[in-house]
Amino acid sequence: MAEALLVVDPQLDFMPGGALPVPEGDKIVPVVNRYVERFREAGRPVFASRDWHPEVTKHFQQYGGLWPPHCIQGTRGAEFHPELDLGDAVVVSKGMDPERDSYSAFDGFEPDGTPLEEGLRRRGIDRLYVGGLATDYCVRWTVLEALKRGLKVTVLLDAIRGVNLKPHDAEEAIEEMVRAGADVATLERLPAPATA
Repeated sequence: MAEALLVVDPQLDFMPGGALPVPEGDKIVPVVNRYVERFREAGRPVFASRDWHPEVTKHFQQYGGLWPPHCIQGTRGAEFHPELDLGDAVVVSKGMDPERDSYSAFDGFEPDGTPLEEGLRRRGIDRLYVGGLATDYCVRWTVLEALKRGLKVTVLLDAIRGVNLKPHDAEEAIEEMVRAGADVATLERLPAPATA
């Protein structure tokens, strides 16, 4: 079996100055690039999820949701941070269903319509290393879903940041992911991925 890196929603609308900024969200960019480089050198796949919302969705405040409009399909805010070097990462789009929030990357699809889980299984992947935004929402939901589906998960603590609508939401999310069975690591504490 094999390992893959999954970078959750590193999009401009979640960066400082975006429509739904995660404090210090841009600080993950250089760290994510180093993770990508390590996985690429080991011949391991890299996945990047993105919110890809329609203009009208129950996810947004004006239609009954929690959030201001963000990451609308085709807008600049939905683009990945320009300093990210994702290379040939497999892009997984989520949030297209206007009736659902779709926080988890497991609600997403590869460009050919393959659901994320199916794409991982097809590649023989049984462990995910997860970074991205935001710790207390899309990262948390993605990690918990991966664990439910029988995958091993390592949360990359130096490559995540939280929204913290309430103080300590991100810390509590990390504790919840660990209780559910996730490991945690940082660049310094991560063994090199086994080469493919």
